[in-house]
Amino acid sequence: MIQVLPDLDSLSRRAAELLVQQAREVSRDRGQFSLVLSGGHTPRRMYELLSKDPFRDQLSWERVHVFWGDERCVPSDDPRSNEYMARQTLLNHVLIPPLQIHPIHCTQRVREAALEYEALIRTFFEDRVPRFDFVVLGLGEDGHTASLFPKTHVLEERERWVAELYVSEQDLYRMTLTVPIINQAEMVAFLVAGTTKAQILQEVLEGPFDPYRLPAQLIRPTSGKLLWLVDAESASLLRRAV
Repeated sequence: MIQVLPDLDSLSRRAAELLVQQAREVSRDRGQFSLVLSGGHTPRRMYELLSKDPFRDQLSWERVHVFWGDERCVPSDDPRSNEYMARQTLLNHVLIPPLQIHPIHCTQRVREAALEYEALIRTFFEDRVPRFDFVVLGLGEDGHTASLFPKTHVLEERERWVAELYVSEQDLYRMTLTVPIINQAEMVAFLVAGTTKAQILQEVLEGPFDPYRLPAQLIRPTSGKLLWLVDAESASLLRRAV
């Protein structure tokens, strides 16, 4: 489903509303809520809204477990770190138990770190179906999402839930959740804003299926919901929008 909102603030409020609604339903049924956060500029506003009233008091933070969809392999206090951004904008401002925050640490031994993070996820789900309740994703101007970059080996991963990759353009290792575990989620929400995303959004949603070039096309939850929350600027080239 595609929802077009007037601007980034409206988009962020809608995303926060959906997250709170999903968290209430899941927490009532299962007693806990698993949330996967994204990095990037667009979700920052949603995190800021969740950290303040009225949204902050609408969530039972003691039931929330936080994971990350991807991470740059830099120290956790590096401004490039997705963990750092999420802590500064959201996690430092809500009463979530520290042991329920599960960051990706990959500054050294990248492959071992990927295996360790996957083991953590497997332990979290234990005998349950490994299904995150809410996954936040962004869309890069090259069609990537999380750290699923075009023409990289991680796009072909079918067994592992967490994989490492080196991005030569950034001279940086990154870690990412893979397509299989993302597609098992209960709800996946893409947040896309700005005129610079208009062309790639149109290609991903309305162009030919070419996931090796446009990895975001691989995100198709097997039994969950897929939402595209986009602002008017990024949706300006779409032929269909609701």
